[in-house]
Amino acid sequence: MTSEQPAEPQEEGQGTPVGRRLVLGMLGLGALGVAAAPGLQSGLESFLGNAADKDPTGLTGLLPNGGGFRYYSVASSVPQKGADDYRLTVGGLVDRPATYTLAELRAMPQTRLVHDVQCVTGWRVPDTPFEGVLLSKLLDAAGVRPTATAVRFTCFDGTYTESLTLRQARRDDVLVALRMQDKPVSHSHGGPVRLYVAPMYFYKSAKWLSGITLTEDVRPGYWEERGYDVDAWVGRSNGRDDAPTT
Repeated sequence: MTSEQPAEPQEEGQGTPVGRRLVLGMLGLGALGVAAAPGLQSGLESFLGNAADKDPTGLTGLLPNGGGFRYYSVASSVPQKGADDYRLTVGGLVDRPATYTLAELRAMPQTRLVHDVQCVTGWRVPDTPFEGVLLSKLLDAAGVRPTATAVRFTCFDGTYTESLTLRQARRDDVLVALRMQDKPVSHSHGGPVRLYVAPMYFYKSAKWLSGITLTEDVRPGYWEERGYDVDAWVGRSNGRDDAPTT
């Protein structure tokens, strides 16, 4: 499972069969969530995220919920990490490679951003707060070498990757995010740490961030290798005309 976006179409015959009753029951749960009280809605979002984490069919991505997000799988399962075992590495073409614990990231100056979250498939969640460490601060601390022109991101789901040019990565609206919607980033949303690239479609905001590597050239990420734009600016990507988020 990765950033909230569509899973690859499955070939006919692939995946685990899902019964009609299960599908209707799941859709009913989703509809309930739209009108549910905040406490129930929070529990429903957690349920949907956990279900998608184990759903090889992608059907959980069809479910509506009051939070507006959709959950899709690109990995069969994702381990949960917390303060004891989470690590973020910064390496590649840098002078000072580093490894950060969750506590160390939380102790750094935090930046809060509020923008619409826009998925390239069309859904949007307005005015979503993210808070975390500016990616540029981690790059400066590592000492980027002159030969580096891009940044590659890897994730502890073991599947997802993303990339930015160095200039994009240094923007003041790109975060290593620790909080989302004014609470710690949940596992379902890519926690405890995810990337957040405010002006681009949400597939660039990689979930379950575990590695930041400086490279000589941009290396297309998981979805770019499957036809998505490498430069995923909202309103200027994949032939869409969505209004920009900035």
